[in-house]
Amino acid sequence: MTTTKADPTADGPGAVGPLEPGATAEATGSRREQAFAARRAGTRQQIIDAAVSLIADQGFTATSVEDIAAAAGVAKGSVYYNFGSKSDVFEAALAGGLERLTLTLSEARAGLQGKEALAALIASLLEQISAHPDFAKLLAAEVFRVGREWQETVGHIRARVIEFYAAALREERPGADVSLLAASVFGATLVAGLEWLVFQPEREFDEVLAAVLELVAGL
Repeated sequence: MTTTKADPTADGPGAVGPLEPGATAEATGSRREQAFAARRAGTRQQIIDAAVSLIADQGFTATSVEDIAAAAGVAKGSVYYNFGSKSDVFEAALAGGLERLTLTLSEARAGLQGKEALAALIASLLEQISAHPDFAKLLAAEVFRVGREWQETVGHIRARVIEFYAAALREERPGADVSLLAASVFGATLVAGLEWLVFQPEREFDEVLAAVLELVAGL
């Protein structure tokens, strides 16, 4: 007799009821698999969201798997079923958030060139900081850090993010090495956004954007 690893929080594919009238076993099995996949994806996202919130508030070391499970409303075993470790949860959170950021930056600069593209990228990053404050805190803490288990994943996506800024700057400075300048613009925008988020929340978005644009006006 064989056994399979089960998600402690999910009913599993076998939880779907008997065949509906006129339905084939193959079609019903496909629906079961889709339902199971949807439940698992939902559980994974609950765990990631809980981890982001907790780690942004109290740090990675101080956050336990038990804390994450409780905040997500799942059993501790479900965390280990969906992720191999706490580090895996955190890496998934960073990777997912940075993928979302690359998508929004790509959309922001579509059809724009040079300074217009740079301004749109800065505005887009500030909007993401406002919309996802916990992730912004994690990003600031981890994107320039080395020696972490997830450094390779974060480093790869970080390079993709900064390349958006570099591409816009190269349009203004053809042939120049703008890698450090691009990282500086990205870092300055991130820090300004966090300053707004944490210490000056009374400021309007346009004020914050204007301050960063003034900072990079001479580029």
